[in-house]
Amino acid sequence: MPADLIHLVRHGEVFNPTGVLYGRLPEFHLSDLGRRMAKAAADSMAGRPIARVTASPLTRTVESAQPWLDEFHLSLNIDDRLIEPTNRFEGVNIRRALRANPLLVRRLINPWKPSWGEPFVSIATRMMAAVASAHASVDRGEVVLVSHQLPIWMVARTVQGKPLATDPRHRRCTLSSITTVAWDPGAGRDGTGAFAEVDYQEPAAALLAESIDLGAV
Repeated sequence: MPADLIHLVRHGEVFNPTGVLYGRLPEFHLSDLGRRMAKAAADSMAGRPIARVTASPLTRTVESAQPWLDEFHLSLNIDDRLIEPTNRFEGVNIRRALRANPLLVRRLINPWKPSWGEPFVSIATRMMAAVASAHASVDRGEVVLVSHQLPIWMVARTVQGKPLATDPRHRRCTLSSITTVAWDPGAGRDGTGAFAEVDYQEPAAALLAESIDLGAV
């Protein structure tokens, strides 16, 4: 039997005092608060049959995976498909950049694709492939995938059968939140099975008010 549940976990708060969009840049570590968030997420699943932990290769997701490895005595797996999308604003503070050069708004011309980075369809495709691989990666138990807000949101929208493009301010995927999906063998348009969302939790909700950097792309 494959995995019973796939838990998509967003990383904790990143130390980002200048407020840049860090995207795929290296060496953006969790803040002290972010480490507490990551531990809260892992602690919330104590006692569950977690059989495998896989993370995006970026520093903040690898660090967010560590409490899971400690809690469940597992080694870390890396899947490049879980990575943050590319973004043309990477490395800059978007608000400051637009004030300094209003012509940059041209990069925002098509929010439905989006014009500033990796297409939503591309993100959803690679993420659903990663979810399918995770589902088949163990004989039993549950799998944790530590990723980023937009990739996780693309999975949620896909399994809900909803449009991928949404207002970034309205994404339901807070820091260290857990979006859980499971394989439903009777679902899908042709009845051959599909992944479905079965739970959403915010174990670090009490810490969000302290957060300075929300990390959203």
